[in-house]
Amino acid sequence: MDKPRTIEDILAKVSEYLKEEKNLALIKDAYVVACEKHKDQMRKSGDPYVQHPIEVAYLLAELHTGPATIAAGLLHDVLEDTDMTKEEMAARFGNDVAEIVDGVTKISKLKYMTKERALAHDHQKILLAMAKDIRVVLVKLVDRLHNMRTLSAHNDIEKQKRIAKETLDLYAPLAHRLGMYRFKAELEDISLKYLNEAEYKRISEAVMHKKSEREKDIDEMISQIEEILKDHNVTGYEIKGRIKNIYSIYKKIMQKGRSIEDIYDLLALRVVVDSVEDCYRILGLVHGKWTPIPMRFKDYIAVPKPNLYQSLHTTIVGINGRIFEIQIRTYEMDQVAEYGVAAHWAYKEENKGYSPEKEHLEITNKLKWLKDLSTYVEMSDVNDDPLESIIEDIFSANVYIFTPKGKVIDLPNGSTPIDFAYRIHTEIGNKTTGAIVNGRIVPLSYQLKTGDVVEIKTNKNSPGPSTEWLKIVKTSHARHKIKAYINKMQRDLIIERGRTEFERYAKTEGYNPNDLDDKTVQKHFTKNNVKTVEEFYYEVGTGTISPHGAVNRILGLNELKMDEEFVLQQYKKEDKTESIAKASNAYGIIVEGLDKAQLRLANCCQPIMGDEIVGYISKGTGIVVHRANCPNVTRSDKKRFINIHWDAEFTGRIFQTTLRVDAMDKKGLLPEMINLLNSTRVTITSVSSAQVKLGECVTKFRLNVANLEDLNHAIVSLSKISEIYDIVRVIN
Repeated sequence: MDKPRTIEDILAKVSEYLKEEKNLALIKDAYVVACEKHKDQMRKSGDPYVQHPIEVAYLLAELHTGPATIAAGLLHDVLEDTDMTKEEMAARFGNDVAEIVDGVTKISKLKYMTKERALAHDHQKILLAMAKDIRVVLVKLVDRLHNMRTLSAHNDIEKQKRIAKETLDLYAPLAHRLGMYRFKAELEDISLKYLNEAEYKRISEAVMHKKSEREKDIDEMISQIEEILKDHNVTGYEIKGRIKNIYSIYKKIMQKGRSIEDIYDLLALRVVVDSVEDCYRILGLVHGKWTPIPMRFKDYIAVPKPNLYQSLHTTIVGINGRIFEIQIRTYEMDQVAEYGVAAHWAYKEENKGYSPEKEHLEITNKLKWLKDLSTYVEMSDVNDDPLESIIEDIFSANVYIFTPKGKVIDLPNGSTPIDFAYRIHTEIGNKTTGAIVNGRIVPLSYQLKTGDVVEIKTNKNSPGPSTEWLKIVKTSHARHKIKAYINKMQRDLIIERGRTEFERYAKTEGYNPNDLDDKTVQKHFTKNNVKTVEEFYYEVGTGTISPHGAVNRILGLNELKMDEEFVLQQYKKEDKTESIAKASNAYGIIVEGLDKAQLRLANCCQPIMGDEIVGYISKGTGIVVHRANCPNVTRSDKKRFINIHWDAEFTGRIFQTTLRVDAMDKKGLLPEMINLLNSTRVTITSVSSAQVKLGECVTKFRLNVANLEDLNHAIVSLSKISEIYDIVRVIN
C-alpha cells in the first residue's frame, strides 16, 4: 500500500506550479479547517477521516488544478459531515470554494438506485452541476476514485457491490466523457473486482501469466521502431508499451465472445512526438515496415472524439506474427488522452485575467457537447427537468458525421438525418424535407454511419415535423424539439377552432365577437384562470369552456329557453328564479331553476366532476349531462339545452372515464404505465393494448376517478414517459 499523503506532500506538489503565497495560504488554511472539523471522525479503514480529503487534494494537485479546487478537495465533506455552514465557508474561503463544496455535497446526497430511470435522474443532477461548474464533477470524480481504492474497508459485501455498480454505471462513463482515461480505467477495474471477482482474477492472472513474454515482445518492437525513426532522423520522440486494462478486456470477451488471445490490442505501443506532421510521418514508416490489418485504422487527429481525444490508431502484424495496436500522438494529445478535460483546466498562476467563469468558458468552447449542455440548461424552462431529454445523447455519442463544409457532428448510434438536422439548428430541423448522404438521396429514416457526409434539404413552406418523425428519431434532443413544434401547432389550431365556435354562437345570440377584449375576458372568466382573449379561445377550443355558456355569461343570462311543456311533465317547476344552492341528486350537479331533476350522464363523453358541462332535455329520459366539447352537443338542437353546473361542495361520487394513450412501443411500457397510474388518485378498472403499427401501440385505460383534478394529475404523470406522444379522453 502507498504511503499516506500529508499536507507537506500536497504543498510540495502544488509548489511545482503555484508560487504566490496567497494561493498556498488558502490551501494551508483549508487543511487546518479540515483537520479541526474532522478531528473526531474515523474512516472504516481505521484511519483518521481527514486522511481522505488529504488524498483527494493531492490527486487534484497532480492534475494541476487551481488553489480553490484543491481547497475544495480538502473541505469537500465539511458541509455534509460537520456543523460548518456554506455561509461560514464562503466568509472564510470565498464564494468560489464554497460553491464547489456545495455542489459536491448535493451530488453526494443523491440516493443511487439501480433502476434505469433513477440512474438517469442521477445523471441529470451531475450533468446539471457540470453545466454550471465542471470543477464540481472533477472533485467528485477524484473523491470517488479514492473511495474505490479503499472500498475493501467496507465489510458489507452488498454495499461494496452497490458502490461498485454505481461507479461503473455513472462515474466511469463520466470520466470517459471528460477524456480522463487513467481515472476511467482504474474506476472500471476496481468496480469489476467487486462485481465479478472470479472474472477479474481470471483475466488478471491470464495477463500476468504471459506478462514476461509480452514485455519481451513489446521491448523488441520498441527497439525496431526506434531503429526506423533514427534511420529517418526523427527526434524528440518517446515510445511506451502498455497492456489494456482488465475491464476493457472483460468487456470485449463478453460482448464479442472472444478469448483473451483474440484481443488485438492486448499488446500496444504508444509513440509520442512533437508535432502532428511527425504523427503522420511515423504512421507511414510503420505501415511501410509491417502489414496493417484492414479496417483497424482510425484517425482521431483529423476527427477528434467529443471528449477532445486525439490520436492515430493502427493495428499491425508485428514481430513473430504478433498483433500490435500502435497509437501515435503529440505530447499535448497524450496529456489530454491521460487526463482529459483536466489537461486543459491546468491552473496557470501567471494568467492575470483568471476567473472561474473564464476557465469554464474555455472548456465549454473545446468540449462541444458540454457547450450544448450549458446552452440547453440556460434555455430550458425552470419548471422542466431540462436534462431528461439529453442524457442518452451525451452518454451514447459514438457516430461521427460530417457537414458539407467538413464540420464534425457526433451523434448516438442509430441517429437519422432528422437528428442531424436538429443538432445543426432547430429551424433547419423544423423545415427539413429531405436528406442527401454521400451524394445520394436517402429516406429520413436512414441510420447514419461514421464518415457520412450529410446535406439537409429544407423548404420554408414545409408543414413542419409530424408525429411520424417521433418514431424514427434517435436523440431525445430532436424528439423534444419535434414535440415542442407539434404542441405549438396544435395550440394554434385549437385557438382558431375556439375562435370559430365562439363567433358562430355569439352571432346567433346577437353578441358582436369583435367586442371581446382582455378586459371582458378577465371580468367574466377569472374563475377559469383565463386572462387574455387568446387564452379564452384556447379554453373554448379544448372544450373547457363551452361557447354557448361563455356567451350567456357575458350577456348575463342565467337560463336558456326550454321546452316548457316537457319540463312541466317531468319535473316540479320551482317558483324561485335563483339557482338551487345545493345539488339534490347523486351526481353533484345543480340544475339552474329546477329542483329534483332527473339526470343521467352521457355515455358518449363520460363527464366527470370539474368538466365544463351542459344539460340536454331529452324527451322521456330527463336531462342528459354532456361534456361541453362533446360532438353530440354541437349537432343537437340548441333550444333544448339547459344551464347546469357542479356543486363545488359535493363529494363522494366516483365517475368513469376512458383514456387513450398513443406511444412508441417498448418492452415494459404497459407495466410502467400501470404502476404510474396506480401511484395517482385514480383506479384502473380495465386495460386494453394493441400494436397498431410497427413500433407504435395504443392503450385504453378505463378509470374510476373522483374529479377532473385527479384525472389531470394522472395525465400529467403519464406524459412524463418519453415514449408517450398523445393522451386523450375517449369520446364515443
